[in-house]
Amino acid sequence: MWTRQEYDGIRFEVKANKYRFGNGPAPTVRIVSDPTPAEGVRQRNLARLLRLVHLEGPLSRAALTESTGLNRSTIADLVAELAREGLVVERAPDPSRRVGRPSPVVAADPRVVAVAANPEVDALTISAVGLDRGIRLRERIEVDHLLTPDETAQLIADRIALWRDGALAGSRVVAVGVAVPGLVRAADGLVRNAPHLRWTEAPVRDLVADATGLPTAVDNDATLGALAEHLFGAARGIDHVVYLNGGASGIGGGLIVHGMPVAGAGGYAGEFGQNRPGIASDADRRADHGVLEDEVSRTRLLAAVGLPSADEPTLARAVAQAGAAAADEVARQRRILSTALSNAVNVLNPSVVVLGGFLATIAEVDIPGLTALVREQAMAANGDDLEIRVASLAEDRLLIGAAEAAFAELLRDPTS
Repeated sequence: MWTRQEYDGIRFEVKANKYRFGNGPAPTVRIVSDPTPAEGVRQRNLARLLRLVHLEGPLSRAALTESTGLNRSTIADLVAELAREGLVVERAPDPSRRVGRPSPVVAADPRVVAVAANPEVDALTISAVGLDRGIRLRERIEVDHLLTPDETAQLIADRIALWRDGALAGSRVVAVGVAVPGLVRAADGLVRNAPHLRWTEAPVRDLVADATGLPTAVDNDATLGALAEHLFGAARGIDHVVYLNGGASGIGGGLIVHGMPVAGAGGYAGEFGQNRPGIASDADRRADHGVLEDEVSRTRLLAAVGLPSADEPTLARAVAQAGAAAADEVARQRRILSTALSNAVNVLNPSVVVLGGFLATIAEVDIPGLTALVREQAMAANGDDLEIRVASLAEDRLLIGAAEAAFAELLRDPTS
């Protein structure tokens, strides 16, 4: 797979030889010609338009003109090129708007899709997400063993082949995004450590790209969940956000600061599950010297409601209908979670905390009560205007985030 780099003003692409050992074959390098100034401006304007209809949904040409400051003829020319590239479609103007000159509506073409996947300890969830953000297909493949990286790549490839001959016939699959519950190196999609899956130094991006023949993006699942909720969900329009995701593999997190995702030096920021919150009562402790995800745990929640495994909606229903033992476990986890959240609030001073997965399930029992517990333990100034929200994209948040990572290169350069 080619990766684009730049050194001393020269842009080039590198394709590593994955079988290289010692003094074996060196990576292949090719120079990438820079666009002329005019071409560069046009590329950026095409990207602006495509990103607008991707993020905001269908927009009239008049709205695009207003948003970009470009003139109407330029907008018409750019839209025509995006349509020729098969990236947008135009529709007749809304007949209810009769004031002024009718303006055609431009929308992202739903036939352009990314395939998003989320491997977990009990299942591989895979989906086809349109450039218009519509979930075209979604499937949860339950497994009775830990998936290997190679098996995951092959399952994704097999599903894409099946869908191309069926439900996605006539669609254009442009890339794959994978949300992994573990530490992912941002530079090359190498999974350094996904402890619950037992993946170590796994070249997941290259494996999936080789199996599918498609450009592939890989990142931490919670990082992608935070991105999705910030762009489209509960944190939309919020500049300072802490996001925590609770899944089968534990607890991860993502950060939005000044409206931008914060990944850290290597891409590993947000590992809230590995922190050790103070536990006020010894009666609440279940794991000596344990970290947050040892105490606030989906596995413990499933045991309390008597289920061996469940997807998110099933677990939420079970918790809502469960008896006193489950209610006690939920209350215990909420107390410990509130301490962890107060620590994050003191350090990062977010305006909104978003909780996804099983953390959303235990929060929804009483969101005002959980907010009060956090405020009691946080500095008063940091907790004054704090809101706790549950992920509004629900079980699709990680897949939408993975699709967003997959679409990133297309949105940066629609003609690439």
